[in-house]
Amino acid sequence: MICLSFIIYHLSFCIACSHAPKDVVELDTLPPIYPDYCNVTIPENIAPLNFLLRADCEAIEVKAGELVLNASGNEAVFNMDDWKTLMQQSSGKEIEVTITALVNGTWKQYKSFRWQVVGDRVDPYLTYRLIEPDYEIWNHVQIQQRCVENFEVNALGHYEQLENRCMNCHTYANQNPRLSMMYVRGPGGGAILNSNSELQKLNIPGSVYFGFSPTGRYITYSTQKIIPAFHSLASKRLEVYDAASNVFVADMQEHRVISSPLLSDSLKFETFPTFSPDGKYIYYCTADTVSLPRDIKNLQYSLVRIPFDETTGTIGTQVDTLFSQRSVCHPRISPDGRYLLYTVADYGTFPIWHPEADLQMMNLQTGAIDSLSIVNSEKSDTYHSWSSNSRWFVFASKRDDGLYGKPYFCYVDSHGKAHKPFCLPQQHPTFYDNNLKSFNAPELGKGKVPFDVYDVAKAMKQEPIKFY
Repeated sequence: MICLSFIIYHLSFCIACSHAPKDVVELDTLPPIYPDYCNVTIPENIAPLNFLLRADCEAIEVKAGELVLNASGNEAVFNMDDWKTLMQQSSGKEIEVTITALVNGTWKQYKSFRWQVVGDRVDPYLTYRLIEPDYEIWNHVQIQQRCVENFEVNALGHYEQLENRCMNCHTYANQNPRLSMMYVRGPGGGAILNSNSELQKLNIPGSVYFGFSPTGRYITYSTQKIIPAFHSLASKRLEVYDAASNVFVADMQEHRVISSPLLSDSLKFETFPTFSPDGKYIYYCTADTVSLPRDIKNLQYSLVRIPFDETTGTIGTQVDTLFSQRSVCHPRISPDGRYLLYTVADYGTFPIWHPEADLQMMNLQTGAIDSLSIVNSEKSDTYHSWSSNSRWFVFASKRDDGLYGKPYFCYVDSHGKAHKPFCLPQQHPTFYDNNLKSFNAPELGKGKVPFDVYDVAKAMKQEPIKFY
């Protein structure tokens, strides 16, 4: 079997090499590669950008700087060692990439494009939820962690080990793999806290969306009564809205809940809370209540903030409005405190099903807002998180087909300029064509978390620590 595999590989290699480009016809169009890696900015520590050429070709040649790849068929798969050498040699430089394809006996060379390689590294680990893109099979959920420097994947949560339960996103404190939390839903469920490799099961009443304070002592979280509704129009699939929602703070040391009437107004919906990197504010989204689902298109969330004192665990008394045009979701502040990234949609609080959902970035020093036109697509772009150096963010985009979300990485340079994003590379170029699950709520971390799905299954058997 080993000999046969070697013969097949050797034969494929020889076929590719025997097809050295000659009598080349030059084209004035960029190559139709998937994922679209043309003219993107990438970190020096990213895994190989393997891709498909969407053409019926017999062989391809890829020249990326000094690296030359010859292959039969239409798949470009780079050797890991060769790729790492290329990235190390090209950090801070541009790589010119030229693709030549043998199509119906004729070599055709596409217009060259470039990869801008930057020394600002992206955090090496990405966690995300894999979920069916529709609403019928919500319990076949997985939470995975992927090393973006290679193709290593491990499971943090899997429906088979967790009794077909729904699992919510895994979130780090300051991108720290030794302090993070995820939710396992259903009877007997709870929040699974990872604190210095020890897992604890917590009973935080009604907690849905949350974020850690800079010290990790507090989390701010929202409570929701979530209602799904189905559209009668074929162009729209699903709407999700809150029948009630409020924001609280939980003291993770004293196991107590801190509340404020400003964050639990019965005439408002409050949701998506997050701490500022200095811990001085809680940013969140709020909307006036409307009759739902009848007036769903009038449901408009504003971006606001309220002071918080980490020393005393005290919520402030003044709510400031930062943005109230369109409906805002998922505010996230860069770790250096310079930028506030958030999602805008026409209405509502569940932008994943809104094709008009886009990302915007506010400069917190000047108040200027960047519409991120180079980042957004005609489909849903949302669920974002920052890298620890504030130079990268990752988000979930449905730009390919409007159905399946995929992780995209965007570089923000020292001047605050966003660059064209690129899709998470996969070992096999056909991966996204064959994958039937959406990547949901991607989160970047500085290292590998010290637990797996079996540790979570054990923690689920603990008696929960109650919060009062």
